[in-house]
Amino acid sequence: MALRPPALRAGHLRLLPVAVALVVAAAGLLGAQAQAAEEDSDPLGYVIDPAALDDPATVADGAELFRVGCVSCHGPGGVGSPRGPGLTGAGAASAHFYLTTGRMPHTGASDEQAIRKPPAHSPEEIEALVAYVASLGEGQAIPHVDLAEGNLQEGGDLFRGECAACHSATGAGGALSFGQNAPSLDEATPVQVYEAMLVGPGQMPVFSPTAFTEEELNSIVLYVETLQNLGDPGGFSLGRVGPIPEGFVAVVVGTGGLMLVVFLIGRRRTGEAEPASQPVRPADTVGAGR
Repeated sequence: MALRPPALRAGHLRLLPVAVALVVAAAGLLGAQAQAAEEDSDPLGYVIDPAALDDPATVADGAELFRVGCVSCHGPGGVGSPRGPGLTGAGAASAHFYLTTGRMPHTGASDEQAIRKPPAHSPEEIEALVAYVASLGEGQAIPHVDLAEGNLQEGGDLFRGECAACHSATGAGGALSFGQNAPSLDEATPVQVYEAMLVGPGQMPVFSPTAFTEEELNSIVLYVETLQNLGDPGGFSLGRVGPIPEGFVAVVVGTGGLMLVVFLIGRRRTGEAEPASQPVRPADTVGAGR
């Protein structure tokens, strides 16, 4: 029996959306698996190899990248300019923090707060730039994060005492003065949290290594990671903005909802009331008995 090409082609066309959907789903699954594998291989979020920062070839590559993309703000050799601060004493930790969080290069005005966004450079380029900035002078090195060294209870006490006033008790962030804000810590990696305490980005104070031990800093990092991985067994979290606003919402919504239910139950709709019964007159009774 001869095949009917037109009918066969029509069947293929009907299957085309299904095939496209399968390809897209497979690509998304592969991408998710690749991202998970990358996170498993770098759970602390180093992105780069800190041991490669002393390689002269890496430093030279970073110098070339710096001349192309950074010198207009930070000046030749990182000496600074009216548009940006000097980097001669910034150190590897500062460069690593700003580049891996996407805060550099800064895309806003010079007086605007740099915000977190996807990194503009590849891991190899970040490694080279960090190596070059680290070669410009003494500064904080990229820390060695060891969560096993931290104590969760101690980290919670330190976070509530030193960090919660700005970042909130749940790490959701909050408003500061002069139009600035303390960002949410939901996306911060353990290395970035540790580096932020060492370099003090924006209005954040520097947690001096002389004032806080490595064990205490690791404890704070451990507590922040615990906040990021908390579930919501009680229901919708309302963004984890804190117990006071969440309690206010619960009281207002709960009380308001209860009052609405009571109102609806006790409400009498117009026209639903039964008509009053007419009294029976004696004459009608007499007439009915005849």
